[in-house]
Amino acid sequence: MATITFSSPLMEKDLTVYAVAGETAHSVLKLAKKNKIPLPFECEDGECGSCVIKVTSLEDKPRMSQSLTEKERRTLVAEGLITKQELKDAEVADMPPSYRLACQFIPRDEDILVRFSGEPGVGFK
Repeated sequence: MATITFSSPLMEKDLTVYAVAGETAHSVLKLAKKNKIPLPFECEDGECGSCVIKVTSLEDKPRMSQSLTEKERRTLVAEGLITKQELKDAEVADMPPSYRLACQFIPRDEDILVRFSGEPGVGFK
């Protein structure tokens, strides 16, 4: 079981929800929609980048890696949200990047903080 804490300037307070780790039918975006969290989205397919999130571990261990989808890789690089070094670290050293697309990100068995700006395609700083 994983917990995901959502945080955004659009929300009055942070909200923590439970997720089934590795359940491919339930991306972070689907969990946000199910829990009425105002995470922006458009295509829901990894093409537009509107659902960009910043993921941080809430545990004292390194984050679990999950491969970037090809669409996610292209979109994050094109938007300048992931550097070539971060991309290399993700592919070679299995180090997950901070920025992901909520529609492509499947929760793992870890507790994470998901922050989003509330503006489509704009990463949380």
